[in-house]
Amino acid sequence: MWFAPPKEIPTRVQTCVPDRFRRLERSEWSDGNRAGVPTDCFLEGPCFDAQGRLHVVDIPYGRIFRVEGDTWTLVAEYPGWPNGLKVQPDGLLLAADYRHGLVRIDPATGATSAVIQTVLSESFKGLNDLTLHADESVLFTDQGQTGLQDPTGRVYRLHKDGRLDRLISTGPSPNGLVLNTAQTHLYIAMTRSCEVWRIALRDDAIVGKAQCFARVPPGLVGPDGLAMDRHDRLYIANPGHGCVWVVDPRGVPLYRVQSNHGRMTTNCALAPDGRTLVITESETGGILTAEIPEP
Repeated sequence: MWFAPPKEIPTRVQTCVPDRFRRLERSEWSDGNRAGVPTDCFLEGPCFDAQGRLHVVDIPYGRIFRVEGDTWTLVAEYPGWPNGLKVQPDGLLLAADYRHGLVRIDPATGATSAVIQTVLSESFKGLNDLTLHADESVLFTDQGQTGLQDPTGRVYRLHKDGRLDRLISTGPSPNGLVLNTAQTHLYIAMTRSCEVWRIALRDDAIVGKAQCFARVPPGLVGPDGLAMDRHDRLYIANPGHGCVWVVDPRGVPLYRVQSNHGRMTTNCALAPDGRTLVITESETGGILTAEIPEP
């Protein structure tokens, strides 16, 4: 290590998926992602709406939940595998769906509609996560089954007018992604190389000098979802080590937010107060929280 060990921050369990929503079933998703082990839920995609209400996805069952305290409400259910989730300025939800590309969901009715499913008639490898830019473009990762054996994962930018830029095409499993506060740079978790890449965003979509901004310790699973706070501190969910790493704007490790309830820390988001970190723990179907000190 070139830096001092990061300070440890504990978590607490806010809530878990209620029993009435759990389905212990073997499925095509569990065959491909859980070695055939029956899975009752798998949470991802935490995000907050304008009212401060948390939303998460349940990937294998194509479900979107709204979580208020310990109350879970089923917002939508459809035949897809939603992963990343964001709330658009108009209140509609936008999901990165492994099966169906970008999918828009109306939280009032649960109705879904396709935004983009192909590139020049070719299917995506399998979308994973997305983030929204202030210019109304959508940045998303096309992860599929890429990895060190096949570093061909992609990162796209979909403009408001429908133009599509391919920013990265050599990613070893691009997963979570997040913008800095100025929205000039994009950070991308490369799960299988245990790295987070940083690229500058340009209007002409030319990407030069992509940089490895941070690395997490190697292990069973590399970095997954990402978040950024108002101080440009980067949060790296790392299910391989059951934690979320926090690094400063220069890439120096600050904190290790350690799960106290399962190890599958798949994604994270900052609550509206800017201090509370919310984590999806997918092994137990739990929502964890931790208080992050101010700089």
